[in-house]
Amino acid sequence: MAGIDLYLKYVFVSFFFCSDPANSEKYPQFNADLQMYNIDLTAPDPAWFMSSFISAELAAKANKWQGRNVTRWRSEEYDRLYEAAGSEVDPVKRAAMFIRMNDLLIQNIVVIPVLWRNGVSASALRLRGLDLSGWDSTFWHLPYWYKA
Repeated sequence: MAGIDLYLKYVFVSFFFCSDPANSEKYPQFNADLQMYNIDLTAPDPAWFMSSFISAELAAKANKWQGRNVTRWRSEEYDRLYEAAGSEVDPVKRAAMFIRMNDLLIQNIVVIPVLWRNGVSASALRLRGLDLSGWDSTFWHLPYWYKA
């Protein structure tokens, strides 16, 4: 026993991800202390994924809950870093900015990484050229796979 009151509620996926602004059970309204769902990084560049936490993307009644920042977390430092990363051409400096943004998300408990869904895309002792990326699917480098 953890010594806390806990109320678990399951919301059907059709309600949770619907676009109806009148539905109070959809994820952008975030009417709980904690909510669990999976968000994926779908591109090798982290900018689109990290934009989910900028103040300009805040989900609110005024924008019919259409903003991507469903946690409604605000950080001037995060916003400045995101803006600066958009025009940074040095890949090392840009990567450092995204690492700092990620650190802010974790340190402020905006995101609690609970699960890593490990998967196998290919398996062979002689397979080379995989060059896996933490920012994309394992197939991003598929044209360069080869057998040794």
